[in-house]
Amino acid sequence: MEQEMTTDERFMKMALEEAKAAMMQDEIPVGAVVVANGQVVGRGHNLTETLHDVTAHAEMQAITAAAEGLGGKYLTGCTLYVTVEPCVMCAGAIGWSQLSRLVYGASDEKRGFRRYAPEALHPKTVVVEGVLEEECARLMKDFFRKKR
Repeated sequence: MEQEMTTDERFMKMALEEAKAAMMQDEIPVGAVVVANGQVVGRGHNLTETLHDVTAHAEMQAITAAAEGLGGKYLTGCTLYVTVEPCVMCAGAIGWSQLSRLVYGASDEKRGFRRYAPEALHPKTVVVEGVLEEECARLMKDFFRKKR
């Protein structure tokens, strides 16, 4: 278990780097990476403002990159690391892509999938929450504090 937690923290730090890249672009700081066999196969961060696209969430960017890189729409055997609990839209994409694991940092009480669509993920998807939670939450709080 300790080894798995160390691995989860390592990849969550990569997702946090993506979130920081989003913040540098004045995007909501959410970052994501998809991992297969210990290798990052997709990464992304929020691009909704840059692309003028409400669907350009970090998870969607990372899932698309992973599917393209792996050459298939299903991501069975892969883990998605994301700094904030996915929204309903992203949870649907996670479900349809059949990701084996979802690991997220901070919960999203207002928009998170657990509140509105707790059954959206594939039934076999394992969910791990709270990895580097404080660091993930702090990034969001700092971003919105500066906006106000």
